Formats: sequence, structure tokens, C-alpha cells
Amino acid sequence: MSASMMRSLPTRLDALPWHRLAPALAAAEDALARLDERIARSPIRDGWCERNRFTEAASSLLLDGTLVQLEDLVLHDAGLDARAPSPELTRAHAHLRRARRLATLPPGATLDVAGLLALVGRGAPKSAGAEPPPLADGAESEGDDAWATTLGEVDALLARTDRLLARATLPSPDEPTGWVRPARPDRDERLARWVVEIEAIRDWPATLAAARALVAWEIADPLPEEDGLGRLLVADLLRARGKVRSHLVDVASGLRAVAPERRRHRDPLVRLQAVLDGMALGATRALEDHDRRLTARDALLRRIGPRRTSSRLPQLVELVIAAPLVTTETIADTLGVTPRAASGMVAELGLREITGRGRFRAWAVG
Repeated sequence: MSASMMRSLPTRLDALPWHRLAPALAAAEDALARLDERIARSPIRDGWCERNRFTEAASSLLLDGTLVQLEDLVLHDAGLDARAPSPELTRAHAHLRRARRLATLPPGATLDVAGLLALVGRGAPKSAGAEPPPLADGAESEGDDAWATTLGEVDALLARTDRLLARATLPSPDEPTGWVRPARPDRDERLARWVVEIEAIRDWPATLAAARALVAWEIADPLPEEDGLGRLLVADLLRARGKVRSHLVDVASGLRAVAPERRRHRDPLVRLQAVLDGMALGATRALEDHDRRLTARDALLRRIGPRRTSSRLPQLVELVIAAPLVTTETIADTLGVTPRAASGMVAELGLREITGRGRFRAWAVG
């Protein structure tokens, strides 16, 4: 089914059903442009982007069928888990770290096979016939004998290991073990095919190309064990094409508002329209969230009034705007105050307590 769906995705603009795609494309283009302009000039840009990464990580895993509470993810990221982290929480945190790393890379750095494999921590396999690195200038020739002896010992150890493994009964790499999802044997071919798809739509409008790239990624599914990677790559594509320069777009949160039967439809054109609708919804909601955060920040700053330059309350305001929730530990570590002082500052700001627990309490903007 995947191969036929890939072939049915057009790569020429004149082959697209514009009467179906044009309204969704126009809405997505407009919403993304307004969001990018607002975030680029926002006084809370950095904090909003950091908070948005938490939301994107939780939404991305939810799209893949895994529920992770946003509060648990924030506490885990701060090293303040109330209990042992679950595998789902660990995967969400890995996605969060990947998004942070992507934000530091140059735009478009992941839009080739080497770049996206580097993002997930997988390099290209080293060829068996690779030559050893040359010796540095001025290296001592008398070290050659010692180096040869070391290499001989390593070769002998590898030979013994090979003999032991040959006697062992090992499971086939194609058999799932129940703990790790096996990688596709044709992973490199699928990745290369996706990169070719990206190159084929280089002249498409940026938003339409991003939606097309996400549909192609979901159909090819080259790295099923990497949750939400395709949506991060699409955000990087939008940044590389110059459509969204101020931040990485949260594609996942908007797609959550689209009906699953549209997102997973057998017709790739229906999927394409669903992704465009998701981008428009996500950008509109992100803009509303930004405006709410900005209004809450202004209200908190008015509440605390003029302060001495040594006061930490203005810094606490910026912290609670940037984080989905805060704890006394995170406040103390970030602002360099004692936990007792952090509790007093929270009470002075009137933050809303959201955990309902005596221990591991956390607060957010009311």
C-alpha cells in the first residue's frame, strides 16, 4: 500500500487539485505568517519557544498513541520526578532534547540523510576498508612497534569474540524482542527516497512543500522507532525555506485537532489537506497562547510594581511565563535563592498551585 501511495502523490504543481487544496493552503500560509511576525517581535520570544517545545513533545507522542502528562515531562526535565520515569516519559524527553538540538542547528541541516541521522544520534556506518587516520606531523617512528603490538592484541580479542558468538544462539535481527522496535531493513533506501521527494518539490510554496514532505515521511516511515521525527523535520523545512524564521513550528499540536480518519486516510491528497488544516489550526492556537502569555506577564509585572534592581520577582515572572509549571526547587536553582524565599515569592505573585499535593508541589500562571 505504501509504495502505491507514494506513486500517487504528485510532484508537479499543475497536477494538484487546486480547488481542494487552495483554501487550506491560503489559511495555513496566513496563519503561519502572522504567528512568525508576532513571535519575532515578542518580548517573551525565548520563553515562549521553550514552553512551546514542551507542548510539542507531549502532543507529538500523543499523535503516536502515547499519553504523557505535560507536568510530568517538565518535572522530569528538571530532575524532580515524583516517581521512576516511565518508558513513555523517557521517549518524550528524548524528543524534547532532540527539538532543542534542532533549534541550535542551521536551518535545513537535517534535510539530507546524513543530517537527519546525525540528529537522532546515528552516523553512517564506517566502511570496512577505511584507512586508518594518518599520523600527525612529527610523530615518533619508534612508536610504530608498540602500536603494531596493540593492534595485534585487539585483533586476537576480536577473533576470540567472533568464535564465541558463532557458537551462541542469537535471535534474528528481524524478530521483534518486545523491548526494542526493530529498524526497517530498507531504512537507507526509504530515507534516500524521502530526500529525493524533498528535492522534487524544491520549487513548491514552502507551506505546501512542508505538508507534502510530512505526508511522504509518514508513508515511507523509514524510522518507526523515532517518535515524531518527521514533524520536527517538517518544522526545519519551513525554517529552511524562510517561511517561519523566529521559531520551530509546532506541527503536532495542530494535527491533534484534525480527525484521525483524515490524518490516516488512504488517499494521500486527503492527508495533504489534513496537514494543511492542522498547520492553520496549530498556528492560530499558538498565536492565541502567545497573546494570553503576554497578557499574563503584563498583569504580573503590574502586580509586583516597581522593585529594586536586586529584586528577583521580575525574573520569576519571566520564568513562570516560559515554563508550563515551576517548583520551589526550579525557582531556587534558576534564581539563586533559598527554597523558603522561593515559596514566599510564589505566594507574593499569587500563582496557581496545580498538583494538589503536600510534596512535589508545582505552580503555574492562574
